[in-house]
Amino acid sequence: MIQLISDTLSCIPLDEANNMGLLYLPQIIVFGDKTYRDDSEIDSITFGEKLSVAKQLPTTAAPPPAIVEPIFKQIEEKGDTAIAICPSEKISGTYRAYCTAKQEHPAADIRIIDVKTLGTAQGILVRIAKKMLDDGASANEIESTLQELSAKTRTYFLVDTLEYLYKGGRIGAASKLVGSMLQMKPILQIVDGQIDAKETQRTTKKAIERFKEIILDECPASDTSYLNIEHGGIVGKAQEFASTLKEESGVSTIPVNYLPPAIILHGGPTILGCSFLVK
Repeated sequence: MIQLISDTLSCIPLDEANNMGLLYLPQIIVFGDKTYRDDSEIDSITFGEKLSVAKQLPTTAAPPPAIVEPIFKQIEEKGDTAIAICPSEKISGTYRAYCTAKQEHPAADIRIIDVKTLGTAQGILVRIAKKMLDDGASANEIESTLQELSAKTRTYFLVDTLEYLYKGGRIGAASKLVGSMLQMKPILQIVDGQIDAKETQRTTKKAIERFKEIILDECPASDTSYLNIEHGGIVGKAQEFASTLKEESGVSTIPVNYLPPAIILHGGPTILGCSFLVK
C-alpha cells in the first residue's frame, strides 16, 4: 500500500486532508510558554487575533519526533510505502525532521521529497500525487512526477512589510530589501526553495495591480495551471482578487485558501499569495 504524507504548510483544509486519506502532520506554534498544534489546537483565524496583540512574536517548529516517529514506525511495521511531500528545506525544518525520523526506521520505504516550495504550491503537488495514486500509479512514477513538477511551480506573495519575515528569520535572499524597503510593498517569490525579492511598489493599489499582472503574464490560461489564491486573514480582498482573475485569466476555478499560522507569522495577517503550475 502506498501512503501520502504531508503537513499543514500545504494549505489543504483538514477535512479535505482526511477525505484524501493523507497522513497529515501539524506545525507547532509557540506563544511564550504555550505550544499549539496548528491542526487541532489553533487555527489561522485565532492565530491572527493572537498575533495582532502579541507583545512578542511567537515562534514555529516542525513536527517533533513524538508526532513523526509513530507514523514512520507504523509504515515500517505494515511494510507500506510512503511518499512524504515536504515544504522547502530552506524555509521549514519539516524535511530535516522527517529525515531524522527515517534514520530510526531504516527498513521503512519512505520517499522524502523536498518540493522546494510551500503553501498552496505544495498543496497542488499533494493533490496531483493523490490523483495519480487513485489512478494506479506506482510510487516511482509519483516520486518522479513530483520532482519534475516541483520545478514548474510558481509562488508569489504580496506583503505589507518585510518586518515579520525579518524578525522571524525567514527572509532569505529578500534581505537585501530590509532597511530602505521596509515601508515599501514588496512582491516576493520562491526561487529554488528560498524566499526572494521579485520587486516592490510604493502603494498597496499599485502593488495589487502589479501582482495581478505577474499572474496573468505567467499563469497558463487553463484550469491545468491549478491557480490558487492564499491569504492570512483578508478573506474579502482575497475572494475579490480571485474573482477578478477569473474574469481576466481564462481559469474557471480559483480556490481561495487560508494560509496556515506558520506562514502568517512570517508574512503578516494581510499577506496575499498565489501559486500555479507553468508548462
